[in-house]
Amino acid sequence: MSNLLKKPVAKHGKVHDITPESANWGYVGFGLYDLAPGESAAEATGDREVILVMIEGKAQFEACGQDWGELGDRMSVFERTPPHCLYVPNGSQWKAVATTNCKIAVCSAPGKGNYPARRLGPDSIELTARGKGANTRYINNIAMEAEDVADSLLVTEVFTPDGNWSSYPSHRHDEDDFPNMTYLEETYYHRLNPAQGFGIQRVYTDDRTLDETMAVEDGDVVCVPKGHHPCGAPYGYEMYYLNVMAGPLRKWRFEPDPDHKWIMERDA
Repeated sequence: MSNLLKKPVAKHGKVHDITPESANWGYVGFGLYDLAPGESAAEATGDREVILVMIEGKAQFEACGQDWGELGDRMSVFERTPPHCLYVPNGSQWKAVATTNCKIAVCSAPGKGNYPARRLGPDSIELTARGKGANTRYINNIAMEAEDVADSLLVTEVFTPDGNWSSYPSHRHDEDDFPNMTYLEETYYHRLNPAQGFGIQRVYTDDRTLDETMAVEDGDVVCVPKGHHPCGAPYGYEMYYLNVMAGPLRKWRFEPDPDHKWIMERDA
């Protein structure tokens, strides 16, 4: 199995725990809690900022000494409604107590203490379409560049209809060369509907020194340290993924694969 493909490490509790050390890179961390009602999760942020994303279900949150109440309203991620999220800065603590079965994503990156704890969404998040034809997908931007809410983190949700492609035409953001390109590590947390399905993700560089194609199942995570990284959803199976990106500069600038750039130019 590819070392870029991360299977859940448990069926319950903390089912993903990807750190910069385990991913062998410098910025992005991704965790996922799967909790039953009454169960809790708590962490100190240390030197990292965190965006907590309610993937599914509801939970009561405390962070930075404040009670944030119950967050979450979608019981299935495939409802496509905007998520409830909470930004927690570095040097803080947070705790969540599940009030229903729930899945909580923990997106992290280096923090500088420039932003206070705050709710992100759902009111400020609007589902928007991107692409054309079989390249159509739908985006919930949680904390992308236009949202001045974090020191390092870029976070977004993508819904890809069955039979469609996403993160396509292929593109890369693996060089620190702003304004042409920014270096951004990235994780993809995948879900499939129905859950027994699979999707395809390829990660490859122009020179093919990295070239891996993975079958992703419901709940898998793919780490993208460099290179292009398109996804495909087979007919009959809708694909969701949560993207977490971070690097030395909180801007998203990419370069398309030269072989496929003509598609972007045609569809512009």
